[in-house]
Amino acid sequence: MAALVQAVSGERLMSQAEGLRAVYADAFGGPPWHEGPEQADHYLGRLAEDVVRPGFVAAVALDGDIVVGWAVGWTTPDSFPTDRSYPRIAAALGDVRTAAWLGGALEVDELAVASRARGTGVGARLLDAVTADRADGRCWLLTSVAARDAVAFYRREGWSQITHPAPGGAGLAAFLGPRHPARTAAPDPL
Repeated sequence: MAALVQAVSGERLMSQAEGLRAVYADAFGGPPWHEGPEQADHYLGRLAEDVVRPGFVAAVALDGDIVVGWAVGWTTPDSFPTDRSYPRIAAALGDVRTAAWLGGALEVDELAVASRARGTGVGARLLDAVTADRADGRCWLLTSVAARDAVAFYRREGWSQITHPAPGGAGLAAFLGPRHPARTAAPDPL
């Protein structure tokens, strides 16, 4: 598959809403996520708000006119958020590391690739498209440790896991990007 991956504005990304919804349902419908169409709709509603965040970046992968993947991110506020999963990451890292490593860094919030495009390099190209312009390399993301394919993918792409999974392998894991300056202070826990 020779999908075209390109950085896009929030407005252009939202113009592809039906394709984003289809990829979301495909990418997150199975294990470990088990998300249905209502979660895809909820995500699109959240994304419409996210596109106005400071530092918002997006990339889309198209096979002809068909969306086969997308990625989004934004600048994490210096005052670390207290909603969603942020408190768990802050508790795992502590206040000093959270502020130094994640505050003001680019957070890759979502990366989704349709099953038909997996294994073709689309995910890696999307990840690069949303992080490449970050001159200081300060990029991070989090994912479920139950998403073994995603965890393996991020490791193959040079991302370093900086939080330990909960007993039994449940919970979230935060990763620093390959050029993040704190990588030398944060050896991979696994």
